[in-house]
Amino acid sequence: MSDFCSSSKANLESPKRHGCPKNNKKYGEVSCKTILHHAKEPWNLELREQAYYFCHDPDCEVVYFGIDNSMIQKDQLRTKVGIKETSEDTLICYCFGVSKSEANRNIHVKKFIVEQTKSSLCSCSTYNPSGKCCLKDFPK
Repeated sequence: MSDFCSSSKANLESPKRHGCPKNNKKYGEVSCKTILHHAKEPWNLELREQAYYFCHDPDCEVVYFGIDNSMIQKDQLRTKVGIKETSEDTLICYCFGVSKSEANRNIHVKKFIVEQTKSSLCSCSTYNPSGKCCLKDFPK
């Protein structure tokens, strides 16, 4: 596992997008570091030296999958993945603990998150299960 996390070889040889083994839709890459921070028991994962991807389909139980079609599902994570949950209490911003309902209720939240992001005070690659910035997920 540690070889994969420190290796960039797998990422150089793999496509940036790959099809989820459950729904066949293509999704973007996610880092090993992100997966390790959200897995319920990361020491039990058999991560290989390969690219991994994040499935953001709300109807799919798969969250992470490898290019070899190995899968990590919702029940294997300690983090609830907001995009895959219907509750308004699930997080939309993992860095600052902002729920969907808070983002809908308080117009100042998004401005705060934008300011923190511009100042590089967020840690989306670690805290967000997608490994990406949450700003695109905020209500319009």
